[in-house]
Amino acid sequence: MSKSTFFTGQPIFSQLLSLLPKSILHSCIQAHTSDRYYKKFKSHDHLVSMLYACFQKCTSLREVTTGLMACHYKLNHLGLRYIPRRSTLADANQHRSSDFFNECYHRLYHHYFKSLPDSCYNMKIENRLFLIDSTTISLFSEVMKGAGTRTVDGKKKGGAKAHLLVKASEDVPRFVLITHAAKSDKEILPHIQLPKGAIVVFDKGYNNYKQFDRWSQESVTWVTRITKLAYQEFMGDRKVDAAEQENGILSDQVIRLGRPSNGDTMKTKVRKIQFHDKQYQRDFTFITNNLRMKASTIAQLYKRRWQIELLFKRLKQSYPLRYFLGESENAIKIQIWCALITDLLIKIIKGRTKRKWSFANISAMIRLHLMNYINILEFLNNPEKALKNYQTMEPEIQIKLFT
Repeated sequence: MSKSTFFTGQPIFSQLLSLLPKSILHSCIQAHTSDRYYKKFKSHDHLVSMLYACFQKCTSLREVTTGLMACHYKLNHLGLRYIPRRSTLADANQHRSSDFFNECYHRLYHHYFKSLPDSCYNMKIENRLFLIDSTTISLFSEVMKGAGTRTVDGKKKGGAKAHLLVKASEDVPRFVLITHAAKSDKEILPHIQLPKGAIVVFDKGYNNYKQFDRWSQESVTWVTRITKLAYQEFMGDRKVDAAEQENGILSDQVIRLGRPSNGDTMKTKVRKIQFHDKQYQRDFTFITNNLRMKASTIAQLYKRRWQIELLFKRLKQSYPLRYFLGESENAIKIQIWCALITDLLIKIIKGRTKRKWSFANISAMIRLHLMNYINILEFLNNPEKALKNYQTMEPEIQIKLFT
């Protein structure tokens, strides 16, 4: 590829950092006073260093610092005024609050993706659908309390849990809450605000009758699976026609959840759907507060929950979330937030390309050429142009090594 084809005055990393508005970073710094007591290694430098670690999949502090030193003549483009030593980066990961990176992610998300409207009633199901789930990231030490019991030798690994709310049409986390792995999945429920007409899908680990009732009052449709120990009071059958039976619907009923003898338990009226998956020969039982949709549509909505599992797989395979650059809870959270910011930046680039590249291809391209002076959008939009110019170039004069 000739220098003039896709050459730009900024490396790819600098082009990605340009997607971070300075106004957002400045407001986050001011909100959390994250530059206090730091003379050289400011919040911006810290963020750039950690994003470099995520893009390059660095698994140690030495990889980060030596990698930046090797590109020291290009760092002016990044706005990086100070190359940290290993001790400096380790101290910053331990002491600079992860809340700064938390707010950077959420503000960046709301900057590039439209905020939720007051109502979703007039939207297609695809744009109304939200997914809730969590994923556990195993740790080698019990820095953050892990789930489960201790082994015979008394040892136990720790774990961090990321609770995510994802809008299905965007495929990026809309809201993220990071807790200890031992925390319940229901920790995220009080933080979730959805517009009227939204549809939210989650697994049975989030069963909470009070939350079900609140969503019903807010005109939010929810779909989940029923737990085995749930008390059910039969209230009536709904008609299942031949077309629905062909789609795998076994029964459609109206039940009431909540044991009558327990006065503290919320009693809620729900729709119970039994579904047979012909592909995997398995039976599923779904519950929902929606009485208008077809039973087969409810089953298909729950099937969309698999999308968030693919998101978890992408995050864990694409970013260094196995080996952490610090042994404190704050350092672990910072690395997770930076991985989420990295994923969001790549998603923005993917959305601006005209071609349908896979996320893995774009991620690999950026990692391999992170510090090269290539216009990433022009290259991704027309890679054949680079190949054509390469093939038509005249062969260079070879230097004879031996005479």
